[in-house]
Formats: sequence, C-alpha cells, structure tokens
Amino acid sequence: MNGLLDYNIDELKDLLAGMGEKPFRAGQIMKWLSMGKPFEEMTDLSKELRRKLREGYSEGYARTVTVAQSVDGTKKYLFEFEDGSTVESVFMQKNYGNTICVSTQVGCRMGCEFCASCAEGLKRNLSAGEILAQVTAVNADQGEGRNITNIVLMGMGEPFDNYDQVVKFLRLVNSEAGLHIGMRNISLSTCGLTERIRQFAGENLPVTLSISLHAASDGKRVKIMPSAKQYKIADILDAANGYFLATGRRIIIEYAVIDGFNDGREDVLLLKEALQGMNCHINLIPLNQNDGLALKAPEKRRVYAFCDMLAEEGLSATVRKSMGSDIAGACGQLRQQHLDGGNIK
Repeated sequence: MNGLLDYNIDELKDLLAGMGEKPFRAGQIMKWLSMGKPFEEMTDLSKELRRKLREGYSEGYARTVTVAQSVDGTKKYLFEFEDGSTVESVFMQKNYGNTICVSTQVGCRMGCEFCASCAEGLKRNLSAGEILAQVTAVNADQGEGRNITNIVLMGMGEPFDNYDQVVKFLRLVNSEAGLHIGMRNISLSTCGLTERIRQFAGENLPVTLSISLHAASDGKRVKIMPSAKQYKIADILDAANGYFLATGRRIIIEYAVIDGFNDGREDVLLLKEALQGMNCHINLIPLNQNDGLALKAPEKRRVYAFCDMLAEEGLSATVRKSMGSDIAGACGQLRQQHLDGGNIK
C-alpha cells in the first residue's frame, strides 16, 4: 500500500483531484503527516475522505521497535518499515538545537572499514517517505509541534548512492506545508561520489556538504575506503569546491582519526596541501570502536594533539564531541538490527 509521506504537495493534489477533492486538502494532509497523526485524527478532513485515504493508502509511517537512551541524553531509535526492513536513527540535543541523524539506505555498499553500517552490505534504498518517516516519528516523540531543528544525513547508507530519493526527501522536509526545516539546517555526508556532487550543485538545495575524507592520500585512503579506487581525492575536492562556488556553503571535511594510521605530522602536511585554497573546515571524529573491526580508536590526547598540529599549519579544525557511544549510536556505529526472540542483537 502506497504511503502518503512519499507524496509531495503537487502529487497529493493530483491524487485528491482523482477523488473529487479540492487542492487545498493536500496542504492539510501534509501538515497532519508531518505531525505523525493517523488518518483518524486528521479532524479537518471529512469522514468520507478519511475513509478513502484509509482504504487506498497508508500514512507511510515507520514503526518504532525500540528506543535506547544514552547517559548523555542521546536516543537511538530502531525503526521497521512495512517490508520488515529496519534502520536506526539518532536524536541528539545540542546547544544549537535538536538534531536527528537519519539513514538513507538499509545497510551500505561503500564498504568503509571503520563503519559498522557496511557489515552486511546494501539491502535496499529507502524511499523519500521512509527517510522522512524517521524525522516525523522522532519529532512526534518529543511532543507536539516542530521539535526537530536540524537534520544530518549521516546514518546508515551513502546518500548520493540513493540520489533521487534523497533529493526528494530534502524538498519534502523543507516544504512549507510540512516540517519546513531550512536547508541551511541540514547536512549531507558523502564519501565522494563526484558525479553526484556536481549534479547536486545544480539542485538549488544549499545544505551543508560534508566530505568523508579520512585520509589525505589516495594510497592510504583506499586501505580503509574501497570507493577510493574509483574516486580520487583531487577530483572529490574539485567537485566539492564547485558545490561551494554554486551555493556559498563552506565545505566540511570529515576526518575519522584512527590511531597510528592517519594522525601523524605527514598526514597534517598532506591535508594542508590537498585543501590549499579551499573554503572548508575539518571536523575530526575520534574513531568509535566497533566490535569486529580491526582499526584502533585513538586516545583523546592524541586527537587533540593532531588538531593542534592542523591549527599550526593554518587549517580550521575542531574535534567532534562523540554522543551516544554507550548505546552504539555514535558516528560509524549504526548498523541494521535484527530481532531474535524479541532481543536486539
């Protein structure tokens, strides 16, 4: 059954026209959907229209299977869709607002060595409505009204590997008839699919683009990121700079600090050379330990020493505060969960 969260305002108007309904009903329905309400509670719609909707469509919501809460207040949600597929999303309360990290795919095929989401490969893409369903569910869980202020597309999956649905999701979540979250409050992370970065620059969607770089030489990067065989650093950064020129949005360079691998003086100098003349900021992410992964998490002092070395070379850099690591909700720790006798494993 088709979920209405997948429909934009024009598609809803066309659907309603086929039912003999006025176009303004589309805006009413989108507003209710953004609040996570079932058809029965869409009280400004007629009973007859609600019946038609209920018989022909679903709202498109995700089922919340479990919610785990960290000592720092972070919440990790396990969601299930109609076909039984599951993904995780993370809600974080930060000083600049309430942020949700959403998944764009069930699993991931990029194969990055430091990311648990790749452990079982890619199962399938999520639809725009399924991505939106994560936002609406978490938003509703925080109470009435719009509670989510920021979105990061940094959960399970590579957003640009699901390009069309991710672009549609961005327009849906930005719609004035829905949650109307501003593009400048949204960040999208990619491991560097250059053709998609260049295409995205022409979409007029000025979100913050984050490049998952994690190493400053192609030889070192390919050891932890299989996609580096196809996408070279120079090409990725050239595409990212084109995005900056098109949107005016400073590029974020994501750099997972891995003990003894990419945290030396040589790495600082390579980064300085690669990023020369680029309007960007380096976001250092201390590797979060994952079961079964051989890479070693660094000591805190080593990460800050690396940050200091970058600053000495004139590079803008900060260390990202890790949130939710005690519930496996931090960067790189999300993966598809399975139910075994009612227990998550």
